[in-house]
Amino acid sequence: MSVLNPPHGAMRREIATISIVSSGHFISHLLQLSLAPLFIAMRADLGVSFTELGVVLSVFYLCSGGGQVVAGVLVDRFGADRLLIGGMMLQSGSIAAMGFAPSYFALLPLAALAGFGNSVYHPADLSILSHKVSPPRLGRAFAMHVAAGSLGYAASPLVVGSLGLGFGWRVALTATGLACLVVALCFLLARPLLRLERVAHGTAAGEAQLSFGDILRLRVVVLAFAYFFLTATCLVGLQSFGITALQEGFGMSAAFAGLTLTCYLAANILGVLAGGHVADRATHHHRIAIGGLAVACLALLTIGLASLPPAGTFALMLVAGCALGITTPARDVLVRHATPQTARGKVFGLVYSGFDVGALAGPVLYGALLDDHLTHAVFVVAALPLLLAMVTVTGVKARGEAPSRG
Repeated sequence: MSVLNPPHGAMRREIATISIVSSGHFISHLLQLSLAPLFIAMRADLGVSFTELGVVLSVFYLCSGGGQVVAGVLVDRFGADRLLIGGMMLQSGSIAAMGFAPSYFALLPLAALAGFGNSVYHPADLSILSHKVSPPRLGRAFAMHVAAGSLGYAASPLVVGSLGLGFGWRVALTATGLACLVVALCFLLARPLLRLERVAHGTAAGEAQLSFGDILRLRVVVLAFAYFFLTATCLVGLQSFGITALQEGFGMSAAFAGLTLTCYLAANILGVLAGGHVADRATHHHRIAIGGLAVACLALLTIGLASLPPAGTFALMLVAGCALGITTPARDVLVRHATPQTARGKVFGLVYSGFDVGALAGPVLYGALLDDHLTHAVFVVAALPLLLAMVTVTGVKARGEAPSRG
């Protein structure tokens, strides 16, 4: 039986593992974006500014980014399944508890706990997929993982926003958190499909061969970290403050602004799925990534600098979402080339922590722009980091195609 045609039992196990891990990624992104549709209601109820609400998100991403590096080490040492389930429980419970927060300041420690819970997903998920899925299908597995996360982003404005409109922001957060906590408890039944015996029992030699300090000295890993940092600075503005900016500065109703963001995220999902097929057949993945970044950058700059009707803004948001989605599988292939096999948890934790670090400063910046009613500037500021990200992609291509240290 060839690798391309595995036994049906092995194929079923791989599909089950991909589905479970992707479901966890969906939960992570659903909860990450759960505050954004409620900002206007939270500002009025708590008597705070958008900048102060941005600080809540910054605390979340600070703990998520910092914790992700530690989580990567723990994944290699103690097992990805334990970290994944524990992180889901912590993040879900913290979001549910936010609904009972008596004041603004009570949100801050809960945001920190939610961030620590969120920190486990990328190092745990990608380690599980790397070990459990056969190489010929690994690219598509990564694409499904990304698509599930994007679907969580797309669902959050509809699910949480609808609950907020119907029952208030407190009920929306508590109900969403509790529902996700139930899913996390169900993951306990699926541990045999997630457990990595190699990680649990057989990595001592690998740890000695390639330490965390060795990972930090790989220039391609640093460049990949910078790529995630820059793209996150863009994405956090669109995902967390896009609804508010479109509603207050582009003549959109609350419903149409929410629909615009949801369709942007849906276009991103379609772009990811299409990009997965392109990446499987391409040999110059850096060109795909650079081209997608350029199209998205141009679309966002046009939104911010031109005076477009709501329909035009809607269309360009879809273009930006699709273009960014197409880059994602190619990006992951490039990062995969830079990943030493004996320290996948460490590399995934370090590289993907760049996303959370980039998302750390973004909320305060975008919140300040909205407080000053500079709604169009949100899209200009979101576009500029994509220009720099193109440079990092070139560096990853130059140094990461065939790493020799793994």
